[in-house]
Amino acid sequence: MSTSRRSFLQQSAAAVVSVSALSMFAPRSARSAEEKQKLNCAVIGCGGRGSTHIATAAGQNLVALVDVDEKRLDTAKALAQSKGAEADKVQTFTDYRTLFDKMAKQIDVVFIATPNHQHALPSLIAMQLGKGVYCEKPLCHTVGEARQLIATAKKYNVTTQMGNQGHCEEGYRKLCELVWSGAVGKITETHSWTDRANGGIGPRPASSTPPANLHWEEWIGPSPYRDFHVDLHPHEWHGWHDFGNGSLGNMGCHVLDGVYWALKLEHPTRIEAEQIIGGSNERTPTGCRLRWDFAARSSKEGDMPPVKVYWYDGRTGEGDTGDSNKAVKSVRNGVQNVPPLLTELKKQYPNEKFDSNGTLYVGEKGILFTGTYGGGVRIVGQETPTAPKVLPRTSGAAGDFLRAAREGKTDTASHFEYSARLTEFTLLGNLAQRAGAGKPIDWDGENMKVTNLTDLNQWLNPESRNGWRFTG
Repeated sequence: MSTSRRSFLQQSAAAVVSVSALSMFAPRSARSAEEKQKLNCAVIGCGGRGSTHIATAAGQNLVALVDVDEKRLDTAKALAQSKGAEADKVQTFTDYRTLFDKMAKQIDVVFIATPNHQHALPSLIAMQLGKGVYCEKPLCHTVGEARQLIATAKKYNVTTQMGNQGHCEEGYRKLCELVWSGAVGKITETHSWTDRANGGIGPRPASSTPPANLHWEEWIGPSPYRDFHVDLHPHEWHGWHDFGNGSLGNMGCHVLDGVYWALKLEHPTRIEAEQIIGGSNERTPTGCRLRWDFAARSSKEGDMPPVKVYWYDGRTGEGDTGDSNKAVKSVRNGVQNVPPLLTELKKQYPNEKFDSNGTLYVGEKGILFTGTYGGGVRIVGQETPTAPKVLPRTSGAAGDFLRAAREGKTDTASHFEYSARLTEFTLLGNLAQRAGAGKPIDWDGENMKVTNLTDLNQWLNPESRNGWRFTG
């Protein structure tokens, strides 16, 4: 890491404010009126969802690409050029810290699509520099990071958005309006599921040499160091506690968004893993059933009773318990772990269609259903009424973010003040997974601590490695 980078990470928040002001306003004021309509964009993490952001950024003014994998950088630059970007003007980096060192004054917004353990730090640095941030879900890797992201976004008053695109689409907005209008009465429990199986079994594979194109130190980033091994890059990191958040982290901010939003949820009082399949002290489960307990809430939409929120993920098939990819896949290829209520409804209403990811909302007068991103919202087996529209509609997650960034506003649909709280809700499910099946967690949300199984508090805000700590 460069000396300038170390100096940047160690300087005080007051000193950063002056840097932030320069980086925000100097480059845009120097552009023509036409150029100001396009934002200078950097994309951090160029695989998977990152390719979508490259296409979006190429429609603006793409100035930089960051990825720890040099092959991906080559592919990303070619993609950017095919989408209209001037490839010779796009700088590439394998370390986002270097990007911010060298190009802070040339960037308006960043799109972040790294593994989960690398979501918070680039978001925090960018916000400290006054940049707009669009970050993929889950917004961060730990509960402590969620709290820090909220505070930093508020402090620097920048445009933010999490990439839970369903929050910006029609389905969850219709769901909220149906719930708030009393279409199914008071809701006392919900059941959400996904067929993803991102966990693992067995011990850590043997160490090996990382591919020549992969910058391993930068890939590890703030997490505890380990040697390279299979089942990490480019996708299997989801199933390791040090880097990902399992199936819940992969899909929870999509599938549970409607639950959190429509039911006006805040802090749960208790979280419990009722069932754990696979997993280890290092790996997330291959399947689980979780429950969050929430107390009654009051809002302008009316009083809401206590509610139990259930989550089912993975596949429940039997398989070997060895450490090879073949064994892991054997466990993952069983029968989908779904709510018994869903099984009953499929039998009762054979013509109803349900997604492989979705949620059932159990009310006094009926059961609502939403799919992965809130689509297909309806009352199961009944005619669904039209509720009054009380929520604004958006132009989609990326369009909403770019609009707000151009206007210098913070009013995006899934801004960090909301999306970090949603993310924290899902991350508490990971904490219950660490506790183990049948060990309920009593949660003091106001003070961010577990009050009974206190050993779990070590996972709320673990310290990052030297050189990868945010000091704002």
